[in-house]
Amino acid sequence: MTRLVVTGTGTGVGKTVVTAAVAALARQRGTCTVVKPAQTGIADGEPGDLDDVRRLAGDVGTCELVRYPDPLAPAAAARLSGRPPLDPAAFYNAVLRLDDDLVLVEGAGGLLVRFDEDGTTLADLARGLRAPVLVVAEAGLGTLNATALTLEALAHRGLELLGVVVGSWPAEAGLAERSNLRDLEMLAARPLLGVLPEQAGALDASAFLEVARAGLAPQLGGAFDPREHRRRWDP
Repeated sequence: MTRLVVTGTGTGVGKTVVTAAVAALARQRGTCTVVKPAQTGIADGEPGDLDDVRRLAGDVGTCELVRYPDPLAPAAAARLSGRPPLDPAAFYNAVLRLDDDLVLVEGAGGLLVRFDEDGTTLADLARGLRAPVLVVAEAGLGTLNATALTLEALAHRGLELLGVVVGSWPAEAGLAERSNLRDLEMLAARPLLGVLPEQAGALDASAFLEVARAGLAPQLGGAFDPREHRRRWDP
């Protein structure tokens, strides 16, 4: 069994779509469950990130531990709602009892967003699981600083970086996006593990599987070639 934590360099970078893509490919090879420690900004009974994962990836298991209606960091959302924050012990129990071939843990926001008033972050949960971390980054302006800070935080905490995936690549990439390809690889000190096209999350499951296969590297079950992508888009 393999465990993998998926984080983003911020909110809205395509983290859920990348998680679904990894899960869709994992499902072709075996069993997979996606765990969402905390869902925020979604009312009870409304579809959340894990519903998107199931819609895109198909028959994968899902587990959501806590939910808060306000679109805030989990610790702040818990405080405002009066609901209990995420219990790290409950999180570990939920993950460790799973025996799927792959267990994916999708964070909320970025690596250091707080889950509780004690300051527990996704980095802490990843360290407790001894799981590598996949970082989802933006393509355009601002991504280099945000990615560098995330990677530095990972290294400072002794966490293993699996790699970086660009979560939403525009159909008409500009100079910043094209230039950032090499710089993102330089920051990670390894080739990109994938680039998913914008609007991939709007596809049906069959088309999404093909996009996942083309957009993720062999380490994640796909056929993405970062050198070919660079050749196509180098400025």
